[in-house]
Amino acid sequence: MRDQNLRDNIYEEGIQIRAKENPDLQLVITKYSQRIYYCTAVDDMPSKMYAYFEANLIPPTKVKSFEQKVLL
Repeated sequence: MRDQNLRDNIYEEGIQIRAKENPDLQLVITKYSQRIYYCTAVDDMPSKMYAYFEANLIPPTKVKSFEQKVLL
């Protein structure tokens, strides 16, 4: 059986992300398996596990650096 986890996920383990159903809750991806992202809340590290499909997650936004803000 091929390990498809290396090819079909777009978010890496350890990245902080938010879910569409509760965008105020900051999550960290702890595991990816069979197209499901398993996350825990950042503030409650040994907390319950949340499971989301990729479509239910809000892509992380890149923060502009200080130099980019000054040039604008």
